[in-house]
Amino acid sequence: MAFFGVYAVLGPNGLFAYGDYKRQLERRDRDYTALDHRREVLKNRVALLDPDHANPDMVDEMVRKQLNVANPDEVIVPLK
Repeated sequence: MAFFGVYAVLGPNGLFAYGDYKRQLERRDRDYTALDHRREVLKNRVALLDPDHANPDMVDEMVRKQLNVANPDEVIVPLK
């Protein structure tokens, strides 16, 4: 009986391991929330790039970023 009692408290699934499981669950919930938010942002960007009705501002932003171009009358302010 003593062996089973000690194992129930100190074992890998015992009472002391419960706190660790709870911390892992909280950390994974935070990670999931961050990933879910990131997924929503990406979903919105994909919707804005729909070929049938693309958002002109989004397309302009992506073209400028990819091609590294600007209009002659624009001023570029480096951020770094």
